[in-house]
Amino acid sequence: MTLDVVEIQKILPHRYPFLLVDRVTEMVEGKSIVAYKNVSISEPVFEGHFPGHPIYPGVMILEGMAQAGGILSFLSMGEMTEEEIASKVVYFMSIDKAKFRSPVRPGDKLEYHISVIKQKGAIWMLKGKAYVDGKLASEAELKAMIVDK
Repeated sequence: MTLDVVEIQKILPHRYPFLLVDRVTEMVEGKSIVAYKNVSISEPVFEGHFPGHPIYPGVMILEGMAQAGGILSFLSMGEMTEEEIASKVVYFMSIDKAKFRSPVRPGDKLEYHISVIKQKGAIWMLKGKAYVDGKLASEAELKAMIVDK
């Protein structure tokens, strides 16, 4: 399954400058998702992080993983109409074991690999890894809950 940014916006409430997933390239419902973000120097975050030495913030990498995990969670809940999806939101409850392995810079394609550790009802435990050119840039465990707005 692939999704472009227009389809992603039907699932996630995030919009520019905080929509951090450009495309979904693979997904196995209830198991895993692969998605990416193209990191561009024109993003507002680079105005202050850091002038003359732009580094994509780790918290933004974690948020991108969380958004990819949200897509996986929503699309793994079975058939839902656009209205049903629009009436729900994913809240992240915790981020554990976050590690940052290498810096992400403008021009990088940040690829998110998210897999389900465990799911019970509306609660999802996910393992997230972020890669640039096949090299691990960051990883974390994420816990989320799907709730009514």
